[in-house]
Amino acid sequence: MDSKVTLTLAAKLAFVSLVLGLLYPRSLNPFAPPSIPGSNDQLHAAEIIQLIGAVGPESLAFDPNGEGPYTGVADGRILKWQGDARGWTDFAFTTSARKECFRPFAPELEHLCGRPLGLRFEKKTGNLYVADAYLGLQVVGPAGGLATQVVTEAEDQPFLFTNDMDVDDHEDVIYFTDTSRSFQRRQFMASILSGDKTGRLLKYDKSSKGVTVLLKGLAFANGVALSNDTSFVLVAETTTCRILRLWLHGPNAGNVDVFAELPGFPDNVRRNSRGEFWVALHAKKGLFASWILSNSWVGNTLLKLPLSFKQLHSLLIGGKAHAAAIKLSEEGKILEVLEDSEGKTMRFISEVEEKDGKLWIGSVLMPFLGVYNLY
Repeated sequence: MDSKVTLTLAAKLAFVSLVLGLLYPRSLNPFAPPSIPGSNDQLHAAEIIQLIGAVGPESLAFDPNGEGPYTGVADGRILKWQGDARGWTDFAFTTSARKECFRPFAPELEHLCGRPLGLRFEKKTGNLYVADAYLGLQVVGPAGGLATQVVTEAEDQPFLFTNDMDVDDHEDVIYFTDTSRSFQRRQFMASILSGDKTGRLLKYDKSSKGVTVLLKGLAFANGVALSNDTSFVLVAETTTCRILRLWLHGPNAGNVDVFAELPGFPDNVRRNSRGEFWVALHAKKGLFASWILSNSWVGNTLLKLPLSFKQLHSLLIGGKAHAAAIKLSEEGKILEVLEDSEGKTMRFISEVEEKDGKLWIGSVLMPFLGVYNLY
């Protein structure tokens, strides 16, 4: 197709999508995210815990004593929730270069300030492991402070977008993702729209300090979660809207299969105490998003147009902020769907952590987290 014709077509489609999103209700807008059968549209009832002077609590983790949650935010800090009386306190930093890191949201400084994404505690030591998008896999002791680097590359390829992880306390290994070998975190829309498939799932052995690449060619490698018995590990492939399962032990060891196909873009995956998995969807996938992602030329053309990040993001999510979380069984069956379909309270969620009958809900874009009572 002629490049000028392609640009014109993509521009017209982008304009039509934006106009329809403004003029028509979701039920009549073909570009809007679809409804999910059997969903419970109750996430708007979540309690909001504001972040003062901070944005983007991507991941949440409770320490071995049950304290927290802890969360990483966009200016490179890791915060600890001390309850209503004390609120949030600084717990750790992923870099000592803090001079320029005083704005809550400054994507152009992320490579200097750090951007902590996935958080996991090692139960036997109380150490907090951090997947920093720019600084690699890091660790900080139980007392907090400045994190130290664990690993920053594999197969002579530096990590460009370290994203999430899970810790196997029994075998002293960490499974983690490097989302892309071509794009950094602040370019995540370009990674998705271009159809980039350079993501990796890796394993770090704490004893040998060696790194092994387990899977390559992933389309936006994202959330990671081990099964209860550690027989398999899950990895979210955001662009394809699916969860992959890599068998680690047993007769299927080394095999990969599709654990779940999802109606939206999965971010982090977290196992609950019963061995089930909560998956946070950044957004549901509508017809227009499906068309974009099925035709790489469309996404690449959109990236050439004078569209802002917000405009590109709006095209992908269907023009309307919303939230959806899906609970999967140990076999990958959908057990429950929770939504705030109108984005009244929760929007663009990145992680759902179940603890003591509550869901703690993070968001990579919002200045707050949510707490939803399950019972």
